[in-house]
Amino acid sequence: MPHLFEPFHQRGVTSRNRIAVSPMCQYSSQDGFANDWHLVHLVSRAVGGAGFLITEAAAVEPEGRITPQDLGIWQDAHIEKLARIVELIHGNGAIVGTQLAHAGRKASTSPPWEGGNVIPESQGGWAVVAPSAIPFKPDRPDPIALSTEAIQKLTQSFVAAAKRSLTAGFDLVEIHAAHGYLLHEFLSPLSNHRTDEYGGSFENRIRFLCEVVQAVRDVLPDRTPLWVRISATDWVPNGWDIEQSVELCSKLSSLGVDLIDCSSGAIVPGEQIPTGAGYQTPFADRIRREANIATGAVGLITSPAQADHIIRTGQADIVLLAREMLRDPYWAMRAAKQLHQSVPSPVQYRRAWS
Repeated sequence: MPHLFEPFHQRGVTSRNRIAVSPMCQYSSQDGFANDWHLVHLVSRAVGGAGFLITEAAAVEPEGRITPQDLGIWQDAHIEKLARIVELIHGNGAIVGTQLAHAGRKASTSPPWEGGNVIPESQGGWAVVAPSAIPFKPDRPDPIALSTEAIQKLTQSFVAAAKRSLTAGFDLVEIHAAHGYLLHEFLSPLSNHRTDEYGGSFENRIRFLCEVVQAVRDVLPDRTPLWVRISATDWVPNGWDIEQSVELCSKLSSLGVDLIDCSSGAIVPGEQIPTGAGYQTPFADRIRREANIATGAVGLITSPAQADHIIRTGQADIVLLAREMLRDPYWAMRAAKQLHQSVPSPVQYRRAWS
Protein backbone atom coordinates (compact mmCIF):
# COMPACT_ATOMS: atom_id res chain seq x y z
CA MET A 1 0.00 0.00 0.00
CA PRO A 2 1.17 3.58 -0.64
CA HIS A 3 1.85 5.95 2.24
CA LEU A 4 1.38 9.67 2.84
CA PHE A 5 4.74 10.66 1.39
CA GLU A 6 4.67 8.46 -1.67
CA PRO A 7 4.31 10.47 -4.93
CA PHE A 8 0.88 10.45 -6.56
CA HIS A 9 0.63 10.07 -10.34
CA GLN A 10 -2.38 11.15 -12.39
CA ARG A 11 -2.36 11.69 -16.14
CA GLY A 12 0.63 14.02 -16.76
CA VAL A 13 0.96 15.16 -13.15
CA THR A 14 3.08 13.80 -10.31
CA SER A 15 2.95 15.27 -6.81
CA ARG A 16 5.74 14.88 -4.27
CA ASN A 17 3.32 13.49 -1.66
CA ARG A 18 -0.39 12.91 -1.07
CA ILE A 19 -1.04 16.00 1.04
CA ALA A 20 -3.33 18.63 -0.47
CA VAL A 21 -4.26 22.10 0.72
CA SER A 22 -8.04 22.13 0.45
CA PRO A 23 -9.85 25.10 -1.15
CA MET A 24 -10.52 27.77 1.46
CA CYS A 25 -12.48 30.95 0.82
CA GLN A 26 -10.35 33.97 1.71
CA TYR A 27 -12.90 36.75 1.03
CA SER A 28 -10.01 39.03 0.05
CA SER A 29 -10.53 39.79 -3.64
CA GLN A 30 -11.74 42.91 -5.36
CA ASP A 31 -13.63 42.34 -8.60
CA GLY A 32 -12.43 38.73 -8.56
CA PHE A 33 -8.72 39.53 -8.80
CA ALA A 34 -6.09 37.58 -6.87
CA ASN A 35 -3.66 39.73 -4.93
CA ASP A 36 -0.73 39.52 -2.52
CA TRP A 37 -2.90 37.95 0.16
CA HIS A 38 -3.66 34.98 -2.09
CA LEU A 39 -0.02 34.74 -3.13
CA VAL A 40 1.23 34.51 0.45
CA HIS A 41 -1.59 32.21 1.56
CA LEU A 42 -0.95 29.66 -1.20
CA VAL A 43 2.79 29.91 -1.78
CA SER A 44 3.57 29.60 1.93
CA ARG A 45 1.87 26.18 1.96
CA ALA A 46 3.93 25.13 -1.06
CA VAL A 47 7.08 26.20 0.80
CA GLY A 48 5.73 24.17 3.73
CA GLY A 49 5.88 20.96 1.73
CA ALA A 50 2.31 20.25 0.57
CA GLY A 51 2.05 18.19 -2.59
CA PHE A 52 -1.09 19.80 -3.99
CA LEU A 53 -2.70 23.20 -3.53
CA ILE A 54 -6.22 24.03 -4.72
CA THR A 55 -7.28 27.65 -4.91
CA GLU A 56 -10.41 28.82 -3.21
CA ALA A 57 -13.59 28.67 -5.29
CA ALA A 58 -13.12 30.86 -8.36
CA ALA A 59 -16.42 32.13 -9.72
CA VAL A 60 -17.09 31.40 -13.39
CA GLU A 61 -19.44 34.40 -13.54
CA PRO A 62 -19.56 37.51 -11.34
CA GLU A 63 -23.04 36.48 -10.16
CA GLY A 64 -21.58 33.14 -9.08
CA ARG A 65 -19.63 34.63 -6.19
CA ILE A 66 -20.64 33.84 -2.64
CA THR A 67 -19.58 37.35 -1.62
CA PRO A 68 -18.31 40.39 -3.53
CA GLN A 69 -14.87 39.52 -2.10
CA ASP A 70 -14.63 36.10 -3.78
CA LEU A 71 -11.94 35.08 -6.25
CA GLY A 72 -12.98 35.05 -9.90
CA ILE A 73 -11.99 33.58 -13.22
CA TRP A 74 -14.78 34.93 -15.40
CA GLN A 75 -12.62 37.29 -17.45
CA ASP A 76 -9.23 37.13 -19.15
CA ALA A 77 -7.97 39.99 -17.01
CA HIS A 78 -7.91 37.61 -14.02
CA ILE A 79 -5.28 35.39 -15.62
CA GLU A 80 -2.16 37.49 -15.02
CA LYS A 81 -2.40 37.59 -11.20
CA LEU A 82 -3.24 33.89 -11.02
CA ALA A 83 -0.35 32.99 -13.32
CA ARG A 84 2.12 34.70 -11.01
CA ILE A 85 0.90 32.62 -8.06
CA VAL A 86 1.06 29.43 -10.13
CA GLU A 87 4.64 30.20 -11.13
CA LEU A 88 5.75 30.67 -7.53
CA ILE A 89 3.98 27.49 -6.38
CA HIS A 90 5.72 25.53 -9.12
CA GLY A 91 9.01 27.08 -8.06
CA ASN A 92 8.47 25.61 -4.63
CA GLY A 93 7.76 22.09 -5.79
CA ALA A 94 3.97 21.76 -5.58
CA ILE A 95 1.14 20.95 -7.97
CA VAL A 96 -1.59 23.59 -8.18
CA GLY A 97 -5.22 23.39 -9.25
CA THR A 98 -8.10 25.81 -9.49
CA GLN A 99 -11.63 25.17 -8.25
CA LEU A 100 -14.32 26.39 -10.66
CA ALA A 101 -17.54 27.36 -8.94
CA HIS A 102 -20.92 29.03 -9.01
CA ALA A 103 -22.65 29.76 -5.70
CA GLY A 104 -26.21 29.55 -7.03
CA ARG A 105 -28.83 30.50 -4.45
CA LYS A 106 -26.14 31.02 -1.77
CA ALA A 107 -24.58 33.93 -3.68
CA SER A 108 -24.67 37.69 -2.98
CA THR A 109 -23.97 37.57 0.76
CA SER A 110 -21.61 39.43 3.06
CA PRO A 111 -18.45 37.74 4.42
CA PRO A 112 -18.92 35.55 7.51
CA TRP A 113 -17.43 38.13 9.89
CA GLU A 114 -20.09 40.59 8.69
CA GLY A 115 -22.87 38.08 9.33
CA GLY A 116 -23.12 36.33 5.97
CA ASN A 117 -26.40 38.08 5.26
CA VAL A 118 -27.93 38.68 1.85
CA ILE A 119 -26.70 41.84 0.14
CA PRO A 120 -29.61 43.46 -1.69
CA GLU A 121 -29.13 44.74 -5.22
CA SER A 122 -29.56 48.30 -3.93
CA GLN A 123 -26.38 47.82 -1.86
CA GLY A 124 -24.20 46.18 -4.49
CA GLY A 125 -25.64 42.68 -4.46
CA TRP A 126 -27.26 40.84 -7.33
CA ALA A 127 -30.15 38.53 -8.16
CA VAL A 128 -29.32 34.88 -7.48
CA VAL A 129 -30.18 31.81 -9.53
CA ALA A 130 -30.99 28.19 -8.73
CA PRO A 131 -32.59 25.12 -10.27
CA SER A 132 -35.87 26.05 -8.62
CA ALA A 133 -37.26 29.19 -7.00
CA ILE A 134 -36.56 27.90 -3.48
CA PRO A 135 -34.46 30.13 -1.19
CA PHE A 136 -31.67 28.70 0.96
CA LYS A 137 -33.37 30.16 4.03
CA PRO A 138 -37.00 31.28 4.45
CA ASP A 139 -35.96 34.89 5.12
CA ARG A 140 -34.08 35.16 1.82
CA PRO A 141 -35.62 36.28 -1.48
CA ASP A 142 -36.61 33.59 -3.95
CA PRO A 143 -33.87 32.81 -6.46
CA ILE A 144 -34.54 32.90 -10.19
CA ALA A 145 -35.17 29.42 -11.58
CA LEU A 146 -32.75 28.91 -14.46
CA SER A 147 -34.11 28.37 -17.94
CA THR A 148 -32.70 25.63 -20.15
CA GLU A 149 -30.95 28.30 -22.20
CA ALA A 150 -29.41 29.81 -19.06
CA ILE A 151 -28.16 26.38 -17.95
CA GLN A 152 -26.46 25.85 -21.30
CA LYS A 153 -24.89 29.32 -21.09
CA LEU A 154 -23.53 28.50 -17.63
CA THR A 155 -21.96 25.33 -18.97
CA GLN A 156 -20.03 27.46 -21.43
CA SER A 157 -18.98 29.75 -18.57
CA PHE A 158 -17.35 26.74 -16.88
CA VAL A 159 -15.64 25.87 -20.17
CA ALA A 160 -14.31 29.41 -20.63
CA ALA A 161 -13.05 29.42 -17.04
CA ALA A 162 -11.28 26.09 -17.60
CA LYS A 163 -9.52 27.52 -20.66
CA ARG A 164 -8.38 30.51 -18.60
CA SER A 165 -7.08 28.10 -15.96
CA LEU A 166 -4.90 26.43 -18.57
CA THR A 167 -3.59 29.78 -19.77
CA ALA A 168 -2.68 30.67 -16.18
CA GLY A 169 -0.67 27.45 -15.94
CA PHE A 170 -2.78 25.43 -13.51
CA ASP A 171 -1.94 21.71 -13.44
CA LEU A 172 -5.45 20.47 -12.73
CA VAL A 173 -9.04 21.67 -12.59
CA GLU A 174 -11.61 20.91 -9.89
CA ILE A 175 -15.33 21.49 -10.43
CA HIS A 176 -17.18 22.48 -7.27
CA ALA A 177 -20.41 20.48 -6.98
CA ALA A 178 -20.70 20.49 -3.18
CA HIS A 179 -21.72 22.57 -0.16
CA GLY A 180 -25.09 23.73 -1.42
CA TYR A 181 -23.76 25.70 -4.36
CA LEU A 182 -25.30 25.64 -7.82
CA LEU A 183 -24.24 22.23 -9.16
CA HIS A 184 -25.06 20.58 -5.83
CA GLU A 185 -28.44 22.35 -5.87
CA PHE A 186 -29.27 20.49 -9.08
CA LEU A 187 -28.23 17.14 -7.57
CA SER A 188 -30.31 17.36 -4.41
CA PRO A 189 -34.08 16.79 -4.45
CA LEU A 190 -34.27 19.20 -1.50
CA SER A 191 -33.39 22.13 -3.77
CA ASN A 192 -34.30 20.82 -7.23
CA HIS A 193 -38.07 20.63 -7.82
CA ARG A 194 -37.86 20.96 -11.61
CA THR A 195 -40.13 18.93 -13.89
CA ASP A 196 -38.06 19.21 -17.07
CA GLU A 197 -35.00 17.24 -18.22
CA TYR A 198 -32.93 18.77 -15.37
CA GLY A 199 -35.15 17.65 -12.50
CA GLY A 200 -37.08 14.77 -11.01
CA SER A 201 -35.25 11.51 -11.66
CA PHE A 202 -31.68 10.79 -10.62
CA GLU A 203 -30.58 10.86 -14.26
CA ASN A 204 -32.16 14.28 -14.76
CA ARG A 205 -30.77 15.78 -11.55
CA ILE A 206 -27.20 14.80 -12.44
CA ARG A 207 -27.55 16.00 -16.03
CA PHE A 208 -26.23 19.55 -15.53
CA LEU A 209 -23.12 18.41 -13.65
CA CYS A 210 -22.44 15.70 -16.24
CA GLU A 211 -22.79 18.22 -19.07
CA VAL A 212 -20.36 20.60 -17.33
CA VAL A 213 -17.89 17.77 -16.71
CA GLN A 214 -18.06 16.54 -20.29
CA ALA A 215 -17.68 20.04 -21.74
CA VAL A 216 -14.72 20.88 -19.47
CA ARG A 217 -13.02 17.52 -20.08
CA ASP A 218 -13.30 18.14 -23.83
CA VAL A 219 -11.19 21.32 -23.61
CA LEU A 220 -8.58 20.00 -21.18
CA PRO A 221 -5.44 18.35 -22.55
CA ASP A 222 -5.17 14.64 -21.81
CA ARG A 223 -2.31 15.39 -19.38
CA THR A 224 -4.55 17.58 -17.16
CA PRO A 225 -6.45 15.83 -14.34
CA LEU A 226 -10.07 16.77 -13.72
CA TRP A 227 -11.42 16.52 -10.17
CA VAL A 228 -14.94 17.05 -8.82
CA ARG A 229 -15.82 18.01 -5.25
CA ILE A 230 -19.16 16.63 -4.09
CA SER A 231 -21.19 16.57 -0.93
CA ALA A 232 -21.50 12.81 -0.53
CA THR A 233 -24.62 13.23 1.60
CA ASP A 234 -26.96 16.06 2.56
CA TRP A 235 -27.33 14.58 6.07
CA VAL A 236 -31.08 15.13 5.67
CA PRO A 237 -33.80 12.52 5.03
CA ASN A 238 -35.01 12.39 1.41
CA GLY A 239 -32.01 14.39 0.25
CA TRP A 240 -28.88 13.48 -1.68
CA ASP A 241 -27.12 10.47 -0.11
CA ILE A 242 -24.08 8.22 -0.38
CA GLU A 243 -25.85 5.65 -2.56
CA GLN A 244 -26.60 8.32 -5.17
CA SER A 245 -23.03 9.61 -4.81
CA VAL A 246 -21.57 6.21 -5.64
CA GLU A 247 -23.75 5.96 -8.74
CA LEU A 248 -22.89 9.53 -9.78
CA CYS A 249 -19.16 8.98 -9.32
CA SER A 250 -19.22 5.85 -11.44
CA LYS A 251 -20.77 7.98 -14.20
CA LEU A 252 -18.24 10.78 -13.69
CA SER A 253 -15.40 8.29 -14.01
CA SER A 254 -16.72 7.26 -17.42
CA LEU A 255 -16.74 10.94 -18.44
CA GLY A 256 -13.05 11.39 -17.66
CA VAL A 257 -13.07 12.60 -14.05
CA ASP A 258 -9.89 11.48 -12.27
CA LEU A 259 -10.63 12.07 -8.58
CA ILE A 260 -13.61 12.76 -6.33
CA ASP A 261 -13.01 15.22 -3.49
CA CYS A 262 -15.42 13.83 -0.88
CA SER A 263 -17.04 16.42 1.37
CA SER A 264 -20.65 16.60 2.62
CA GLY A 265 -23.59 18.74 3.66
CA ALA A 266 -24.53 22.43 3.39
CA ILE A 267 -27.53 22.16 1.06
CA VAL A 268 -29.93 23.34 3.78
CA PRO A 269 -29.30 25.10 7.09
CA GLY A 270 -29.44 23.20 10.35
CA GLU A 271 -28.38 19.69 9.30
CA GLN A 272 -27.44 17.37 12.15
CA ILE A 273 -23.91 16.33 11.18
CA PRO A 274 -22.11 13.80 13.41
CA THR A 275 -18.73 15.48 13.20
CA GLY A 276 -15.59 13.90 14.58
CA ALA A 277 -12.06 13.04 13.52
CA GLY A 278 -12.11 12.04 9.86
CA TYR A 279 -15.92 11.88 9.85
CA GLN A 280 -16.14 12.16 6.04
CA THR A 281 -13.39 9.64 5.28
CA PRO A 282 -15.86 6.69 5.05
CA PHE A 283 -17.44 8.43 2.04
CA ALA A 284 -14.09 8.59 0.26
CA ASP A 285 -13.50 4.93 1.13
CA ARG A 286 -16.86 3.71 -0.19
CA ILE A 287 -16.78 5.78 -3.37
CA ARG A 288 -13.22 4.63 -4.07
CA ARG A 289 -14.18 0.97 -3.71
CA GLU A 290 -17.64 0.93 -5.29
CA ALA A 291 -17.25 3.52 -8.05
CA ASN A 292 -13.68 2.49 -8.85
CA ILE A 293 -12.31 6.03 -8.90
CA ALA A 294 -9.56 7.82 -6.98
CA THR A 295 -10.77 9.85 -4.01
CA GLY A 296 -9.63 12.55 -1.64
CA ALA A 297 -10.59 12.49 2.05
CA VAL A 298 -11.33 15.80 3.76
CA GLY A 299 -12.75 16.92 7.09
CA LEU A 300 -11.14 17.03 10.55
CA ILE A 301 -7.95 15.35 9.40
CA THR A 302 -5.41 16.83 11.74
CA SER A 303 -2.59 14.49 12.76
CA PRO A 304 0.14 13.02 10.54
CA ALA A 305 -0.52 9.50 11.85
CA GLN A 306 -4.22 9.84 11.03
CA ALA A 307 -3.51 11.09 7.51
CA ASP A 308 -0.95 8.37 6.87
CA HIS A 309 -3.36 5.71 8.13
CA ILE A 310 -6.03 6.86 5.67
CA ILE A 311 -3.62 6.40 2.76
CA ARG A 312 -2.00 3.16 3.98
CA THR A 313 -5.37 1.48 4.53
CA GLY A 314 -6.64 2.43 1.09
CA GLN A 315 -9.47 4.64 2.28
CA ALA A 316 -8.42 7.45 -0.06
CA ASP A 317 -5.65 8.35 -2.50
CA ILE A 318 -4.94 11.81 -1.07
CA VAL A 319 -5.88 13.78 2.04
CA LEU A 320 -7.01 17.40 1.91
CA LEU A 321 -6.43 19.68 4.89
CA ALA A 322 -7.90 23.14 5.42
CA ARG A 323 -8.06 24.50 8.97
CA GLU A 324 -5.00 22.52 10.02
CA MET A 325 -3.06 24.18 7.19
CA LEU A 326 -4.22 27.57 8.45
CA ARG A 327 -2.87 26.71 11.88
CA ASP A 328 0.41 25.39 10.49
CA PRO A 329 1.51 26.17 6.92
CA TYR A 330 4.42 23.77 7.49
CA TRP A 331 2.20 20.84 8.49
CA ALA A 332 3.69 18.65 5.75
CA MET A 333 7.21 19.25 7.02
CA ARG A 334 6.16 18.40 10.56
CA ALA A 335 4.35 15.29 9.34
CA ALA A 336 7.45 14.13 7.47
CA LYS A 337 9.52 14.44 10.62
CA GLN A 338 6.99 12.56 12.75
CA LEU A 339 6.61 9.79 10.16
CA HIS A 340 10.35 9.59 9.46
CA GLN A 341 9.84 10.56 5.83
CA SER A 342 11.30 13.34 3.70
CA VAL A 343 9.84 16.10 1.55
CA PRO A 344 11.81 16.41 -1.71
CA SER A 345 13.41 19.81 -2.06
CA PRO A 346 11.76 22.32 -4.40
CA VAL A 347 14.82 22.11 -6.63
CA GLN A 348 14.05 18.46 -7.45
CA TYR A 349 10.57 19.35 -8.62
CA ARG A 350 11.46 22.68 -10.16
CA ARG A 351 13.14 20.81 -13.02
CA ALA A 352 9.72 19.56 -14.11
CA TRP A 353 8.63 23.09 -15.00
CA SER A 354 11.73 23.98 -17.02
